[in-house]
Amino acid sequence: MKTLTVRLPEALVAQIEAESRARKVTKSDVVRDRLAASSPQLPPSFGAIAHLAGSVDGLPADLSRNAKRYLRAGYGRKRPR
Repeated sequence: MKTLTVRLPEALVAQIEAESRARKVTKSDVVRDRLAASSPQLPPSFGAIAHLAGSVDGLPADLSRNAKRYLRAGYGRKRPR
């Protein structure tokens, strides 16, 4: 297990100490339990970007089916400034 040092506000330290005494476990155990309980679940890959689907205007409707044709036609190339 790795060691991590953090600075916490006095009020939070007091809460952790009180909980560790009440549960008769170490302060590290209390912090680990709290972190594990509040750990956010990562969304699936598509779920993370689903709001972007269809958000680009001006592209052909069949771009995903005919990608090679559109790449040869110039889509995706850098435009001169």
